[in-house]
Amino acid sequence: MSKNIYPTEKLKCWDKAKELREKYYRDYATAHEKGGLRWAGGATASDAIPAGLGDDVYPLTGEPYGASVAVDQKFATRCHEAVEEKGYARDLCSYMRNYWGSILLNEYAFGGPFPKPDFLWQTHICCSHGKWYQEAARLEGGMPYYCIDWSPGFYYKWDDTIGQYQPAPQGHRIQYLVDQMQEGITWLQKATGRPYDDEKLIQAAYNTFETTSLWAQICTLNKAVPAPLDEKSMYSLYVFAALQKSKKEFVEFYRELKDEVEDRVKRGIAALPNEKARIMTDIQPPWGFLSIFRYLETFGCVSIGSFYSFTLMGLWQIEKDGTLNGKETPQSKGIEIVDREQALRLLADWLLSSLMATLFYTHQVKSDMMIKIAKQWRCDGAILHYNRGCEGLTLGVAENRMALADAGIPVTSYEGNMGDEREFDLANTKDRIDSFMESMGLK
Repeated sequence: MSKNIYPTEKLKCWDKAKELREKYYRDYATAHEKGGLRWAGGATASDAIPAGLGDDVYPLTGEPYGASVAVDQKFATRCHEAVEEKGYARDLCSYMRNYWGSILLNEYAFGGPFPKPDFLWQTHICCSHGKWYQEAARLEGGMPYYCIDWSPGFYYKWDDTIGQYQPAPQGHRIQYLVDQMQEGITWLQKATGRPYDDEKLIQAAYNTFETTSLWAQICTLNKAVPAPLDEKSMYSLYVFAALQKSKKEFVEFYRELKDEVEDRVKRGIAALPNEKARIMTDIQPPWGFLSIFRYLETFGCVSIGSFYSFTLMGLWQIEKDGTLNGKETPQSKGIEIVDREQALRLLADWLLSSLMATLFYTHQVKSDMMIKIAKQWRCDGAILHYNRGCEGLTLGVAENRMALADAGIPVTSYEGNMGDEREFDLANTKDRIDSFMESMGLK
């Protein structure tokens, strides 16, 4: 490894991040002991809506849970084998298979038996989401299940006047979501027997807007040289918005994190003290092999983030000059939410504006965004993942690669699986990294 160029230090809030994550999974497991409710669903489900049932309602979001299982390679393998033994196809979403495997084995990734939720609350966006929890309900003996069809469609349209993608009018799609949300609230009351508090919904909506905007703002700070954060560490930080966007504790943590990262930029504190080159990635990594990011660092190469880590839970706005910034929240515009209808309408518009959602419809927006990230974050190259574990987000990766190459951005790729360690070849991937680093003049 080359000698250090920049000063570095551990994030002061790192231990707090670990404690918050552990508490989240513990609170879910022990909810019934405190007289609370448990619900499960996807990270894209609007957790602000079940928040109206009370402060003692705890979620378990499936994608972060599936990734947590994947980190434990032996447990993940047992989960996959249990699912395959029941006749499920091996090429299904590996997060979903990790989740189902936990149910079938009756093992919780954080210890003890798998905690059964009281109801399932999901948003259908990719080919697996709706069926994921429909089958989970069956495997767990049947339970109340409600699913919202997100249907984001083409929120971003190409604007010839400025030569880039911009938001387009979405009135009909917003109404489509709001109608389902209203019906969902009625369903939640019936399924749980609890009254619904609109004030709690409104506060949860404010929190949702702030967490997702703050994460995008934190990502923009990584434009600095040296980068104050590395992507491997960012995976442990972006996850709070994926766990529960509407949680007050997570809003407060992101405020603290943003202040600390701003301070690191001012003082020139680096995530990688020997930073000589910067790359970006694209979608989920192989969670059981995050060591590949540390391997990159032996060359003096830092990954500043990815389309995935930036946009999965970060909400962005594309300025007229193409600059990417954290999306301005309704409250920062002086908008005061006064009732349920307004809260749901703002939530629907906010959710529809997710850049990540466009991957399921078109590769062009992602290609355009990746080129913008590569240029604005001053990347020297990109590494793409042909991820067999997620058909939705891998859609268009080949086209993304061609677009980056056409834009003059060096790019390489590897094959793998985000949640199934049996489909990842570490030695081969390191060989590909070696060749790519050598092409960039790094040893």
